[in-house]
Amino acid sequence: MDEPMEAEADSTQPDLAADDGDQRVKHHPLLRPGSMVMMTITIEDYETQYWPKLEGAIDQLLSMTPGQYIPISYEQMYSCVYKCVCKQFSEKLYADLMKHMARHLKILNEQLKSLRQSEDPKSFIEKFSFILNQYLQALGGIVPIFNYMNRFYVETKLKTDLNEELKKLFQQHVLDQHIEFILSLLEEANSKPFTISPPTMANTVKNIHSVNTDYAKMKPSLFSRYLPTVLPSTSVHDLEQYIAETRQMQEDMKMIPEFRGCDFKRKRVEDDVPVK
Repeated sequence: MDEPMEAEADSTQPDLAADDGDQRVKHHPLLRPGSMVMMTITIEDYETQYWPKLEGAIDQLLSMTPGQYIPISYEQMYSCVYKCVCKQFSEKLYADLMKHMARHLKILNEQLKSLRQSEDPKSFIEKFSFILNQYLQALGGIVPIFNYMNRFYVETKLKTDLNEELKKLFQQHVLDQHIEFILSLLEEANSKPFTISPPTMANTVKNIHSVNTDYAKMKPSLFSRYLPTVLPSTSVHDLEQYIAETRQMQEDMKMIPEFRGCDFKRKRVEDDVPVK
């Protein structure tokens, strides 16, 4: 287990252990009356009370549809983590969190494997985009809950960051298994404008890049369409290439049924109205 962290906790957090008259302690659902220093937590307490509460909150966040709101008591969950860390359970807490997240990601990986065989490329990309977006949104709730553990265990003892470690898990269990296939589909869709909606294309590429910037090296031209910092700065020698790419894009748009009837050279409507 970890080294005692009582002193660190007391120096950076509000004094939750003042006395029985402290209203925050007296009424907090996770803190027993009395001094925080004198409180104890056994392995049984951890496994039957504290971790199950946290596990339930994690599962809710992982299953949340992007944009959806789930009423989770972040104060209660944060306090749960706070007590576990103060009572030297941070190592086990971190291990349990990583194991739980890895199990979830293995399930997602199996889902994507089956989709590769049964779904068309468009449906696969849309499903993958949803899964990645959902996971990154879940991290926006999970990481704050475990912030105290992150500060006093992950950053201090492991010399890393919880958010980055959870992204690495996604990379290890999901992205690395499918990245070549996904990028090939995205590149193909990019050569056929509007096969996949532009917002989905942009969001997918940006989210992949946020998990690991090194993926951009595999398809720099694809990533540079949505992330201008991927390629070196433009020079005057590249202008002819950009002009050619623009012309090609215009030709591609003419082949799309929705744009065939459009006259891009037509003057503005107000220009055709005679002046009185």
